[in-house]
Amino acid sequence: MTIGGAKAARKVKKDFLQAGEKGGSRDVLMRQSPQQGKSLSPEDITNLYANDQIIQNIIDIPAEDATREWITLNIEDQALKAKLELKLRALNTQEAFQNMVRYERLRGDGFTALGLTESQDFQLSDPVESARLKSVDYLHPFSSRKVSKMNVVDDVFSPEFGNVKSFSIKNSDQREEQEVHRDRILHLQTQKLEDMDWGQSRLEPMYKYITLFDTAAWSTGQILYDFVFKKYKSTDVESMSSEERREAQMILDYMFRTEALAIIGTEEELEKESTNVAGINHLFEFVWEALAGSARMPKSHILGQQSGTLTGAQYDSLNYYARIAGIQENFVRPKIEYLLRLLLQSEEFGGKDPDNIDWSFSFNPLWKLDSQSDAEIRKKVAETDAIYLKNQVITPDEVREKRFKGASLSAELDFSEDEMTELEKSIRDARDSHGQST
Repeated sequence: MTIGGAKAARKVKKDFLQAGEKGGSRDVLMRQSPQQGKSLSPEDITNLYANDQIIQNIIDIPAEDATREWITLNIEDQALKAKLELKLRALNTQEAFQNMVRYERLRGDGFTALGLTESQDFQLSDPVESARLKSVDYLHPFSSRKVSKMNVVDDVFSPEFGNVKSFSIKNSDQREEQEVHRDRILHLQTQKLEDMDWGQSRLEPMYKYITLFDTAAWSTGQILYDFVFKKYKSTDVESMSSEERREAQMILDYMFRTEALAIIGTEEELEKESTNVAGINHLFEFVWEALAGSARMPKSHILGQQSGTLTGAQYDSLNYYARIAGIQENFVRPKIEYLLRLLLQSEEFGGKDPDNIDWSFSFNPLWKLDSQSDAEIRKKVAETDAIYLKNQVITPDEVREKRFKGASLSAELDFSEDEMTELEKSIRDARDSHGQST
């Protein structure tokens, strides 16, 4: 068939993500592919982190939470315990581990260089010999930007499969490298894709949601800027030149923004227009939920909620702290254990064999209930204990041992969501009845 003397080619409508001709070559949406990721360069990551406070919160707050309450050493020898605690403080261990976790979240890999003094000359490529270790002198955290290569065991039948044998570290001028044995570096890596030696930055899978958040922030600024604007109608506009129209627009814009009174002709009209923002809150909620979900953090924590203090019904915060505790146990604990073993083996601590000493450590609780919720829970637990005592289920000594060893019940609470909901309701009812009675 022909229309206007030309053949009309049959066209098949494509999906909007694939129809490049629909929006033109410059339309970003038309060049998208579903689930297409973005690989961020070290410079991209630096710019994202340096210029956005929300991204800094997403990277920094979990690192702070993972190390904020730190650890408690469990050693019968109190003199040895005190000496170890003093040494850990002198090394700024808590701050070093916080920075190592922060680097790992930001760039995929976090490192800490161990400054060791040995009784004999050694090369950094040599393994650490505990028999000649004199002291641990410093901890220097750094990121993967200073590492050019990781020599990883790729043999799937090797007991060392997946472990790093050594690191190639760049020196200060970035031109020479030195091989460093893995014994002399703490390496933290929690998120790695198969067949990739390097860890993945948290910002790479989040990039599309970061872009979405930036778009929402920019659009909000535009809405606020143009929230109220004026529309001026005049028959004289048609006879104006382009230059006269621009000059009149500039003058009228200045006058209408600074003067409350406008004097216009009978054939002219001045109207005030307002931007309709009905329903925009639902869009913002979607953006925040998408960003929080990709960061695996509650929105309240991204915005800087006070760390560690919760009410009984903040399940999202409880899940978040459970996730942080999992990172502590699975990834941070082995690094702390290795450091403590080096300290015990060093001449500074008498060259002890860690396997012949009764020692351990535990992470301190990450959160506690607010005082009012804690008091209400204690009241209910006391009533339960009274019933158990009355029926001789437990003894007074057992109650004393269980209830008064710590300052808060939060560390031993293990309620289901339904139980926490019922507990919150009973606390709320108690508060209401107390308010009515007063």
